[in-house]
Amino acid sequence: MAENTLTVTVAHGTTKHNITLTAQDGHEPLLKDLCEALTEATGVPAPSQKIIFKGKSLKEMEESLSSFGLKQGCKLMMIGKRNSPEEEAELKKLKDIEKSVEQTAKKLEKVDGELNGLKNDLQAEALNKLDHRVKVAAEQFMKLLEEIDGINLPESFSDCRMKKKGLVKTVQGFLAQCDKIEAGISDHLAKIQTKNLALAE
Repeated sequence: MAENTLTVTVAHGTTKHNITLTAQDGHEPLLKDLCEALTEATGVPAPSQKIIFKGKSLKEMEESLSSFGLKQGCKLMMIGKRNSPEEEAELKKLKDIEKSVEQTAKKLEKVDGELNGLKNDLQAEALNKLDHRVKVAAEQFMKLLEEIDGINLPESFSDCRMKKKGLVKTVQGFLAQCDKIEAGISDHLAKIQTKNLALAE
C-alpha cells in the first residue's frame, strides 16, 4: 500500500463498499472526501449520509480521517437513502440553473471591473454601454429567478429544497449588486451632465 492511500470498508444496508482514498497535494483524506466517494459508490447524497465509526457519528467534514482514528482496513457503517430518480432530475435542473447564474455573475463582475477602470475617464457613451450590460444581466437574473420559482418540490425532496433556497438567495444578492452598479453609473452620468451644463454656460 502506498503511504498516501487509505482503504476502508463501509457497510451500507447489506452491501459492503471498499473505498480507497488518495491524499491530495500532500493533504490527508478528509471526511468530506469519504462522503464524496460514498456518493459515487452508493448514490446517497452527502447531506443524507450518516457515517458511523465505533458507535460514533462522524460530522466534521473538514477533519482528516486519521483524526477520527481511522486506519487502513477500518470498518465503518453508513446510513442514508438515495434520492429518488425524480429528485435527482429536479436536482439536475437546479444545478443547470446554478451554472447559468455563475455565467451571468461573471459578466456582471466584468462590468464592475470596467466601471472601476473608467473612474478617471468617465465618458457618457462608455457608461451607457455598461449600463445596458448591467440591465441585460439583471434581466437574465430575473428570468433565472422565475425559473427557480417555477420548480415545485415536494416536502420530501430536502436536498432539492435546500439547493433551491440557496440559489434564490444567491440570485437575489446578484440582483442587489446590479442595482448598486446601476446607481453608481447613474451617479456618474449625472455628474457628467452637470459638468457639461456648467461648461455650456
